[in-house]
Amino acid sequence: MTKKLFFQAIVKFVIGLLLFALFLFVPAGTIHYPNGWLLIAVLFVPMFIAGIVMMFKNPALLKKRLNAREAEQEQKTVVALSGIMFLGAFVVAGLNFRFMLFPLPNWAVIAGTVIFLLAYALYAEVLRENTFLSRTVEVQENQKVIDTGVYGIVRHPMYSATLFLFLSMGIILGSPLSFAILLLYIPIIAKRMKNEEKVLEEGLDGYQEYKSKVKYKVIPFVW
Repeated sequence: MTKKLFFQAIVKFVIGLLLFALFLFVPAGTIHYPNGWLLIAVLFVPMFIAGIVMMFKNPALLKKRLNAREAEQEQKTVVALSGIMFLGAFVVAGLNFRFMLFPLPNWAVIAGTVIFLLAYALYAEVLRENTFLSRTVEVQENQKVIDTGVYGIVRHPMYSATLFLFLSMGIILGSPLSFAILLLYIPIIAKRMKNEEKVLEEGLDGYQEYKSKVKYKVIPFVW
């Protein structure tokens, strides 16, 4: 661990937290938005803990994820679309709370929170299993095909985790309108995976055989 990496991680964490709060509480017109604080808690507390663990256990992985920059133009488009999607979902959630348009019942919010935490646990397991995991689409030096654990069930378990993470956000925020907006993540990751698999087939030995072995991309027997 270096002081520079620690400072970089803390700065990005704080900026992300502040922007997240801004996009939620300004449209809500108040900081007294319980669903907003709930999402911040279940999202940023595990994120902080995971960052601390990576800082001491695998600082190289943390550095790689902090400094990730997409090289593929198609992936830059995907990142931009994702950003617009999240911005729209959070602003709409704040407005939904402010004007009490379509509030969800407490049991739905609780169910969404449980799904979110389970998806976060899957996310952590994927990070543990695949040390080559990157936020960008690329083939790294000495990279090998991982076909055990969750990678023996679906080819893109990280997208499995993020799919449930992101969809449950709208439910936690108590906004069915936000949930509807976040459904756009499905065609977005479909576009990303199409390009990613092309890159992996061209640059990663054994990936074509892995595709033949593991049929499903995200959800077993569904997708």
